[in-house]
Amino acid sequence: MTFRLEGRGLGCERDDRWLFANLDLAVGPGEMLRVEGPNGSGKTTLLKILSGQLSEHDGELLWSGKPMRRNRTAFLANLLYLGHAPGVKSALSPLENLAWYQALNGEHGSEASRMAALDEIGLYGFEDVPVAQLSAGQQRRVALARMLLSPRPLWVLDEPFTAIDRQGVAALETRLQTHVARGGSVILTTHHELTPLPALRRVSLGVS
Repeated sequence: MTFRLEGRGLGCERDDRWLFANLDLAVGPGEMLRVEGPNGSGKTTLLKILSGQLSEHDGELLWSGKPMRRNRTAFLANLLYLGHAPGVKSALSPLENLAWYQALNGEHGSEASRMAALDEIGLYGFEDVPVAQLSAGQQRRVALARMLLSPRPLWVLDEPFTAIDRQGVAALETRLQTHVARGGSVILTTHHELTPLPALRRVSLGVS
């Protein structure tokens, strides 16, 4: 893979206060970037900027060396974003949610592959239960199952460990490590202390 996401001189102001300014960062194949900082320091805002959801900011984003404004389609085709909220359809089952996500993103997959993803993420036996009837942790797992199905190399994850149990945490850590080892990239926020990895780098917000 020959992709690279760069941010040059990034800054964002909210309510007459700068969350961060003059921030440079980059992530490429085989790298994981953890965004750290106290509550209110702009971690989620930065992830939304890096995933192309917020345009009101200082600085410039580049994808594979080209300005994002001229390379946005290629960037989005390589991005998997999971926000702090699960973002699942409560009236649909886990199996239906995964099929909907894949169709929405123009990705093709079999029901067998979706069943295998739900099994791996710990939702075997719940695949046909409406999401509204699942616990918060189970709803989070439905969202995380997307990572097992998506071929996209860049993952931007906002607090992916929220509401999942110890077994789920261990499985997710392994999945992140495997993705990076295979040449993928991860940008994430988390209060969970990650297992040290050679490819893990950190950027701290709200630190003077």
